[in-house]
Amino acid sequence: MTVITTGQIAKLLWPGLNAIWGANYDEHPMEWPDLVDTYSSDMSYEEDQALTGFGLAPIKTQGASVSYDTMGQGPTQRYTHVNYALGFIITEEAQDDNLYEKIGTQRTSSLAFSMRQTKENVVANLYNRAFSSSYVGADGQPLLSTAHPTSGGGTYSNTLATAADMSEASLEDMAVQIMNATNDRGLKIALMGRSLIVPPSLAFEATRILKSSGQNDTANNAINAMRAMGLFPDGVKVNHYLTDTDAWFIRTNAPNGLKLFQRKKAAFAQDGDFDTGNLKYKASERYSTGWTDPRGLYGSPGA
Repeated sequence: MTVITTGQIAKLLWPGLNAIWGANYDEHPMEWPDLVDTYSSDMSYEEDQALTGFGLAPIKTQGASVSYDTMGQGPTQRYTHVNYALGFIITEEAQDDNLYEKIGTQRTSSLAFSMRQTKENVVANLYNRAFSSSYVGADGQPLLSTAHPTSGGGTYSNTLATAADMSEASLEDMAVQIMNATNDRGLKIALMGRSLIVPPSLAFEATRILKSSGQNDTANNAINAMRAMGLFPDGVKVNHYLTDTDAWFIRTNAPNGLKLFQRKKAAFAQDGDFDTGNLKYKASERYSTGWTDPRGLYGSPGA
């Protein structure tokens, strides 16, 4: 168990100290809400159950019976809540000898920063691991795959057949793929891209592609078709916690895509130890992340 002693904060005990730095910086605004839909939970876990709808209606000939269809049950996605917690201990002497500030208050601010950073990384990892076969969903496939199984025995894809770097052409190809999306019975659904999610390395290029009035990076006298059609109405979302510098993603309007279930909001507590005089501080938060319908996200890892 690590304890903060006077030896670890010796400089805080010296007269003439001008500033303490390194523990706290300005933070980016919260970015994880752009990556998932958030729900509250009061259970130990949550489950989403896939149900298949009906197929196309066949012709009913005169005098013949109506054809009857049935609903099938698909994969079950379970969200098991995880408790994330961190704390620190400071000795009684370290508190007594600190001439400048309540060290507990300063360290609690650092603790809050760590908890927020943890959540950003946990949610962003849904995207960072989206192409990895080591992280699969209820259908046995990674979040982004060319072979998501359907109840009818076929497959569908939410990534390009050939991985490509982000460009006007590859974005248009992905947009067409989204427009052609179907449900598990092969019926057309009104899927559309809502936002383009990129790492900082693609922020400028993504903005040029979507915001230019004309076709990007060409002398052609042509309009920016994606802008004219109102694609990506929620715009570009730059996420600083994405680890792949050329991977890019499109969140869609699928009603049950990427999710975060909040079981317990971040809570802070402190208590003293009678025998040692030490003070203990801790923070904990409980939530779960994942995806139900992979159609909630499309993307490419880059070429």
